Amino acid sequence: MPNLFNDLYVREIKLREDISSNESYVFSLPVVRNLGPLSINKKVTFFVGENGTGKSTLLEAIAVNLGFNPEGGTKNFNFSSVETHSTLYKNLIVAKGVKRPKDGFFLRAESFYNVASEIDRLDKAAPNPFIHIYGGKSLHDQSHGESFMSLILNRFGGNSLYVLDEPEAALSPTRQMTLLVRINELVKQNCQFIIATHSPILLAYPDADIFTIDENGIKLTQYEETEHYIVTRQFLNNPQKMLRYLFDSD
Repeated sequence: MPNLFNDLYVREIKLREDISSNESYVFSLPVVRNLGPLSINKKVTFFVGENGTGKSTLLEAIAVNLGFNPEGGTKNFNFSSVETHSTLYKNLIVAKGVKRPKDGFFLRAESFYNVASEIDRLDKAAPNPFIHIYGGKSLHDQSHGESFMSLILNRFGGNSLYVLDEPEAALSPTRQMTLLVRINELVKQNCQFIIATHSPILLAYPDADIFTIDENGIKLTQYEETEHYIVTRQFLNNPQKMLRYLFDSD
């Protein structure tokens, strides 16, 4: 049997012992306070948690530590719209695997517009236009969801590392299932994914590790035990009862 651990591009995430920042906000986040050595053992790893727990901050720090642009894109993207990323990346140690990824992409929903603009700029400036590798059409000339899927279906390829921050933000439930299919295709082509998400659909990906982040720390959680799954199931099983409970509690 192949050793999947040796096939991983990222194997462990931990804080440096000599923290070099006094950035109180970031270093007071639960995800940072409780970040001991975190072993990455699967081709697909999810970070989940309530807003404000720091999962996106952690994902950004991992991506920047690996050499990706803070706003997203490949490692060749070096544009900057607004310098808002934290210094957490300087205080992380990201242990890499024996193999190196052929390619990669950092996709974050909140700054995707800026990435699409940079792709257009680079395409126009290049001696040989390359928009065809993104589907042949400007990402700005598509809906938000269509541009997400065009990027993932056309630009993402095998033997690569992908860091995705809330990729479901622009996707319908059906498109989220399409994304699941694409992730599975790429995993079979020796890709690794690290994903922050709120989507119970994406979290259903089989044989993934799900790390729940809350005030008590970071823990490995079974899919059916995540709050995202439990709350969504309760709502869909009896929406009227849930709505009465929500409205009566005002």
